[in-house]
Amino acid sequence: MILKANDVIAGKYRISEFIGQGGMQQVYKSEHILLGKEVAIKTPINPSALKRFKSTAVASARVNHPNVAKTLDYCEIGNLSILVEELIAGPDLKQGLLAHAGALDPSLVAKILHHLAKGVAASHQADVVHRDLKPNNVMITGGFSVDEIKITDFGIAKLVEDEMSDAEDGDLSRSTSSTVIGAWPYMAPEMILKYRDAGKPADVWSLAAMAYELMSGNKPFGPGPTALAAVLRSPIPVPPRPAQLDCKPQFEPLGDELYSLICSCLLADPSARPAAAQLAKYCESLCYSVSNRFNGRCNYIHQRGAMGQITAANGDKIFFNMDSVYGDRPVVGSRVSFSAFPGQPLPRAHPVLVLKSDPASVS
Repeated sequence: MILKANDVIAGKYRISEFIGQGGMQQVYKSEHILLGKEVAIKTPINPSALKRFKSTAVASARVNHPNVAKTLDYCEIGNLSILVEELIAGPDLKQGLLAHAGALDPSLVAKILHHLAKGVAASHQADVVHRDLKPNNVMITGGFSVDEIKITDFGIAKLVEDEMSDAEDGDLSRSTSSTVIGAWPYMAPEMILKYRDAGKPADVWSLAAMAYELMSGNKPFGPGPTALAAVLRSPIPVPPRPAQLDCKPQFEPLGDELYSLICSCLLADPSARPAAAQLAKYCESLCYSVSNRFNGRCNYIHQRGAMGQITAANGDKIFFNMDSVYGDRPVVGSRVSFSAFPGQPLPRAHPVLVLKSDPASVS
């Protein structure tokens, strides 16, 4: 690790603990000594990236929006370059949601897409293009309630250029970098073929690719090399309609709108895609729920299989109908995430998601 616990940086930041490492940087939980405020400190792994790290820190600092992690400071101490951001007290989108549910219901996907589109629109208004939008670069709090969602790592997209020494003329399809290959499922065709020329429409493509994965449980064009081959094909195939939408009528209207919107953002021609501000505006018209989500366990299924009961983490009992289940069908003992609404003799759960593993917020 580049930094150690209790290291003091620039006389004002004390390192608390190592959080994690991506392909381009290390991240540490730290404390502003004078203010007593926790912050995130990021430093590039590759020393040759210091100059670009600084320029991108300046660029990301121009963006001020609730759905974008705030850039607070930048320091250089010898060969050490650090970027100070607000600390998001939660996991990224992949760790917090995708790792625990096969797919998310359209209402939750619409909420996430709406906030991400607003954050990207704000960055585009400031002429800042992310160019590396993917689930690892979106932070959330509140578990499946998604109380807070923020885009981070604007600078890392620029640093990726240092991973392209083997790519000719900015063609990322020639790159052997694991960082680049891991980002292929979320990259627009112009990103792959002419990385340095990719602009704002590439961010819109990435938002749609993430939204499709959230709603279907699958990447729109497959993983890694499979996605690369599909995206570079002419014409680009239309991602299949998520099978979950055709099983329950409750999810079809909003799911159909979302699917159409996603497909409009995954067009080969960048000029044919909606701008981020247009995408955010369209999301305003979507009828989606913002109700809190709770965690529990299915403790009973009626013998006819059409309904069941959930025991919430606080011990409350909630009735549910199988028509309110999005995706996998629960069995007795299944961990679930759900919203609850008044009902007699028990509250009603809708929607219900079966969890394939337990998020930290599930008790």
